[in-house]
Amino acid sequence: MDADLELALRLADTADEISFARFRAADLRVTRKPDRTPVTDADTAVEDALRRRIAAERPDDAVLGEERGGVVSEAERGWVIDPIDGTKNFSRGVPVWATLIALTVRGEPVVGVASAPALGRRWWAARGEGAWTSDAGGTRRIGVSGVTDLADAYLSTTDVKAFAELGRRDDYLRLVDACWETRAFGDFWMYCLVAEGVIDLAVDATANAWDLAALVPILTEAGGRLTDLSGAETFDGGDGLASNGALHKAALAIVGR
Repeated sequence: MDADLELALRLADTADEISFARFRAADLRVTRKPDRTPVTDADTAVEDALRRRIAAERPDDAVLGEERGGVVSEAERGWVIDPIDGTKNFSRGVPVWATLIALTVRGEPVVGVASAPALGRRWWAARGEGAWTSDAGGTRRIGVSGVTDLADAYLSTTDVKAFAELGRRDDYLRLVDACWETRAFGDFWMYCLVAEGVIDLAVDATANAWDLAALVPILTEAGGRLTDLSGAETFDGGDGLASNGALHKAALAIVGR
């Protein structure tokens, strides 16, 4: 196994131990950041622990995390961490949340792990090594669907209100109308479901670098694609569209910016 992927998986083990112990804890502390998004004591505890491990094992690598900041765009190597993606779910006791860990090399994500202990699931990939998942049934390689027509596509988003707040609600609804079925699985999960071939499209009107970096290798190694809504191959464009690849151009033609 790629040594960096091995480290990323060990980092995910550390994160799972901390986050799952705080999930549904009676004394969980929840506060709000200036942008009104919630943060829990588990978010900061996970990120701090992962930063300590990275500093010990890869002291020359840069780190960008949701809670403590940082910059990786100009670094030769950088780790991008979302300690708990889906903090709203985590704070309400909904089991759909995960720690996202990515390694970038010259700004390109080459390793990605999404670990969701409350679901009993984990997804991971490294460049050239395929995309994988594990659950109670074991470990298996994953790949995207073969759907080629939007009329047959299964679509998910995180929050329709985000499109409305940007004045783009009608764009999203046109995509909804073009697709066969829609849900709001949200956050990391819908991107992983695209990589598994369970759904075909996932779109976010707003997304941060730490929301998407880890998902890029998972999707691309599974045969899919992740871009921003302008079609650029980036994880820090402020929004995101994931697909099985075959549907990407058609979806961008409707919801792209």
